[in-house]
Amino acid sequence: MELHNLKPAKGSTHKEKRIGRGQGSGYGGTSTRGHKGAKSRSGYSKKLGFEGGQMPLQRRLPKFGFNNPSRREYKAINVDVLQALADKHSLASIDVQSLIDAGLISKTDQVKILGSGTLTAKLEVKAHAFSKKAIEAIEAVQGSAVKI
Repeated sequence: MELHNLKPAKGSTHKEKRIGRGQGSGYGGTSTRGHKGAKSRSGYSKKLGFEGGQMPLQRRLPKFGFNNPSRREYKAINVDVLQALADKHSLASIDVQSLIDAGLISKTDQVKILGSGTLTAKLEVKAHAFSKKAIEAIEAVQGSAVKI
């Protein structure tokens, strides 16, 4: 066996269907597209949500709801997470940058500190927002909660 006498296994290849090459090919005339209709025309592309001229679902259903353009999304961080971070890196102050460095938030996130868990370390915490319980927990151990 050499390169010049290699050939594919019997039955593993198929002849290409030559569409639109005259009646003798068996695929002339309508070129396997059937008769008339949008799908038989050149340039046809199915529009998203098109239902053959029937009123599409997204237009049959009523609009509802409201998206507030001035809504602020906060990433919630609990005080027990702050405690774990302070223990791991022996920090006295925790700000947004230290949370980014720890991989807890991304650069564009705004942070809200929540009061779940216990805090034992005296920390100066800087964040965009605090819950009442979080402020109480931080100030109970002589720490400070600074709003950015």
